[in-house]
Amino acid sequence: MSLFRDWPAPRRLPWLLLISFAVIAADRWTKTWVSRHIRLGGAIPVVDHVLRISHWTNEGAAFSLFANTASHSTVRWGLIIFTLVAAVAVFIALLHLGNRITLTSIALALILGGALGNAHDRIAYGSVVDFIEVHIFSYHWPDFNVADSSIVTGACLLFLESLLPRKKSGS
Repeated sequence: MSLFRDWPAPRRLPWLLLISFAVIAADRWTKTWVSRHIRLGGAIPVVDHVLRISHWTNEGAAFSLFANTASHSTVRWGLIIFTLVAAVAVFIALLHLGNRITLTSIALALILGGALGNAHDRIAYGSVVDFIEVHIFSYHWPDFNVADSSIVTGACLLFLESLLPRKKSGS
């Protein structure tokens, strides 16, 4: 069976990019729905005192960091450039890892989709729509969106994989 061992591994990159595209599509659809159906500042309760679908815009970074700075244009374009550079780095990593579907490649696909979803909003609208509002007891988690969730999920997968034991080379 050595004949088959010499064949190149099938490329999984299209499947990984499909994950990224699905994140972008879900992010766009949900943000558009919220923008059309919930007034800015409004909310629809889903689970009383726990979860609401709200409508807020965020001109800053995660958790509204830098949202109240003096130069919104500088922060906006700084965030856009940082996000696009990070997205290119993640895409290059996916090109190198695109032969296999692993926790790392799935995590990177999620991060890429989330980064591009939020970058789209910053470029097109100057801010990002956040709409998932979570309350845990008396704590109010900052509102977020599908793109943010994908980025955090990807980062958690990368962290979890870093805790797994490494396979020895040659095994």
